[in-house]
Amino acid sequence: MSFGRALLCILFPPLAVIDQGCGSFLLVCLLTLVGWIPGVIAALIILKK
Repeated sequence: MSFGRALLCILFPPLAVIDQGCGSFLLVCLLTLVGWIPGVIAALIILKK
């Protein structure tokens, strides 16, 4: 994971995982709407794999 992608995870998590598939994108969108921190954590976990 590059520094730019990690920064994108922190600033706007759904945009960081848009190329990982529809399920990942929807999950991160929902978690970001519930709370910003869960969305960031989910985006970082998805991109780490």
